[in-house]
Amino acid sequence: MAATRKKAVRRAKKGERIRQVAAIPFRLNADGGIEVMLVTSRTTQRFIVPKGWPMKGKSGRKAAAIEAMEEAGVLGKTLKEPAGTYSYWKRLTNRFVRVDVIVYLLDVTEELVNWQEAKRRQRAWLAPADAAMLIDEPDLSTLVATLKLPELAPQGQA
Repeated sequence: MAATRKKAVRRAKKGERIRQVAAIPFRLNADGGIEVMLVTSRTTQRFIVPKGWPMKGKSGRKAAAIEAMEEAGVLGKTLKEPAGTYSYWKRLTNRFVRVDVIVYLLDVTEELVNWQEAKRRQRAWLAPADAAMLIDEPDLSTLVATLKLPELAPQGQA
């Protein structure tokens, strides 16, 4: 994945827009309301959604699911259609670059106790409106606040 990041940074230095994929892990609570999971970023500890670079040989939604497993310790089914997009300024060593992010919804079926980045991140389940208030990126905040789930198939059906 470091090679993918390096290639993206090279493209960004040439002025090209670069992209990432992200997941918004969600579940339905006992009242049938939606909850979303946010994680803290590794360096600034701000609340974000799990995201990362596209992965060679993997679809965007598959890459988003892998990022959710690594960064948030959740497994589930990524919905086919993206939920939306947002852009943000990514901090690099000596500059900022603009990144476009394609966001997928991840219907969480399992929450892991131990996961790859557990020692470096915290995670929290929140109502979308509460989650949106904690997110610094305005476009992502709006996407989370206005989150609409498509009709989901009953458990066990696809």
